[in-house]
Order: sequence, then structure tokens, then C-alpha cells
Amino acid sequence: MKISHIEHLGIAVNSLVEAIPYYEDMLGLKCYAVEEVIDQKVKTAFFQIGQTKIELLESTDPEGPIGKFIEKRGQGIHHVAFATEGLEDALDELAEKGVQLIDKKPRKGAEGLDIAFLHPKSTFGVLTELCENKNI
Repeated sequence: MKISHIEHLGIAVNSLVEAIPYYEDMLGLKCYAVEEVIDQKVKTAFFQIGQTKIELLESTDPEGPIGKFIEKRGQGIHHVAFATEGLEDALDELAEKGVQLIDKKPRKGAEGLDIAFLHPKSTFGVLTELCENKNI
């Protein structure tokens, strides 16, 4: 598996409208995109910091993954995402090594990335996302 960098940190928030001003006004970052990912029941907002991004995640459905996360744990860091090449091969390699996969095959995520999640039981409690940008 070839990981190049941390693609983004996913942060669950109750409201993008309330959270975006903190990142813009207090930290001086610029929100460059807001997007809804319907099948994941989430709205996202992105901030670029060097090669890494912050992805704010607002649930559009209390029964969606972010809604359930906030209900159980409150707002805060939801996942770390690594940029990788050959995502399907990486998933096969990790499965062979005994890592529990949430996604056995890549699916489409925000910004058109192919994504797949690894189960926190296999990653020392950290929900881990692997991302591949096939458009570069």
C-alpha cells in the first residue's frame, strides 16, 4: 500500500452554519466547498491547509452515520483519511493481513474521491478512511 499524505481529518459537527465561522473567522481558513453526499446522509464543508484538508460533517439524517456518531459521542473528530494509490489493491492487502474492513470495495465520497473505511476495531480505535483521487 502506498500512502502519500493525510488527505483530511473528518470532524462531526451539529451545524455547518455554526461551525464554518469558527474556522474562517477564528483560524483564518477559507471554506472552499460545501457538498451534500446523499447516500452517506451528510453535508460536508472543506478547508485546505497545505496538502491536508479539514472536512466538517453535518448529518442530514439522525439515523445516518454522523447523526449516530454525534448522538453517541458528541461533536468532534470522526475519522482520519489517508490518500493512497491503488485503493482496491490496498483493501485486498489489508483484508489479507486481517484488518476488518467496513467497505470491501471502494465507493464514491465527497469531492469525487473513491473511498473506503477500515473498522476502528482493527485500527486502535480510530475510524480510518482511505481515499484515491483518480482524477489527478
